[in-house]
Amino acid sequence: MVKDPVCGMTVDEGKAPAKSEYNGKTYYFCSNHCKTEFDKDPAKYVKEDTGHMSHGSHCC
Repeated sequence: MVKDPVCGMTVDEGKAPAKSEYNGKTYYFCSNHCKTEFDKDPAKYVKEDTGHMSHGSHCC
């Protein structure tokens, strides 16, 4: 299980509906919406993980 970098939801890598690669690492998403947001600006989401959603973020 991994965390969706956009919304923070826990995602099963084998069942994730979407994934993207960035800087040689694969990121898994709970939805295509989160993948689309990540793909717009990956660096925004791969910063230090505090375990909290950022202001203005939302869950699918």
